[in-house]
Amino acid sequence: MKEIQKIAVLTSGGDAPGMNAAIRAVVRACVYNEIQCVGVYRGFAGLIEGDFKELDARSVKNLINRGGTFLKSARSKEFITPEGRQQAWEMLKQDNIDALVVIGGDGSFVGASIFASEFGFPIVGIPATIDNDINGTDYTIGYDTALNTVVDAVDKIRDTANSHNRLFLVEVMGRDAGDIALNAGIGAGAEEILIPEQNMGLERLLESLDRSKKSGKSSSIVVVSERGQLGKNIFELASYIETNLPEYEVRVTVLGHIQRGGVPSCYDRVLASRLGVGAVDSLLRGENSVMMGIVHNKVKSVPFSDITLDFRTIDEELIRVADIISI
Repeated sequence: MKEIQKIAVLTSGGDAPGMNAAIRAVVRACVYNEIQCVGVYRGFAGLIEGDFKELDARSVKNLINRGGTFLKSARSKEFITPEGRQQAWEMLKQDNIDALVVIGGDGSFVGASIFASEFGFPIVGIPATIDNDINGTDYTIGYDTALNTVVDAVDKIRDTANSHNRLFLVEVMGRDAGDIALNAGIGAGAEEILIPEQNMGLERLLESLDRSKKSGKSSSIVVVSERGQLGKNIFELASYIETNLPEYEVRVTVLGHIQRGGVPSCYDRVLASRLGVGAVDSLLRGENSVMMGIVHNKVKSVPFSDITLDFRTIDEELIRVADIISI
């Protein structure tokens, strides 16, 4: 393998709190190892266009506490094509870049894996997505911050729910993963939690809400993952509940993109720092087409081929806990 003297780093896909901390760690790990580091602006789109800027330790000062990504992120339809990837390869060669660190989610890693296999180019991924939906790592960068954002929001919504004896449906992000809904729902004391991995059914939901009302609860919070299995969007669900349980006054809150922004938590800052340093260490060991994950609190290299397998499941113990403490 060619000796690595210059590493590029980019962020791709949806932004997540802690991405800046990960960039910072990659850059400073390069400086520590006396390697040049180049930032690629606007993800794979910037890679194709050669939108590069050399970074040093001072270039990433005051970043660890900032949300989003200062390198920007963008979708790239061109990178999906062989011609687009060829152009990206030419830009990397032109700038004498020896390896690449990709900070993003599973979609970004699929593209990175294809590129690495086509050109034999060393690439290491760092998982950053609030959804926490990537195999091979216990946690992704941004997930902890998003959880705390949701819990804080639900706590505020509960004040209004209690004041007016209302039922609030609160929709959270997560795509096809219910981690945010399940954990934030438990942390915020939700009466019910609807996640894509489990279909509780409309009748069971009505029975649960009716039981809560009869037990003396004057207000309720239901946390709904954006892709629940009830076959209705959250506004249709609210209308269905009001029709079948007219004693409930139902309100809907869609938290949306506030979950992706904000100051990263301490956990996400530390996780990003560990994985950023681990990514540079991995490249210097000669590894390629791997993601740096955190498993049982240890940094671990996971092949890209493993993280795209569809075997990820929700924690059944958490589901049981949610059922017990919501009575």
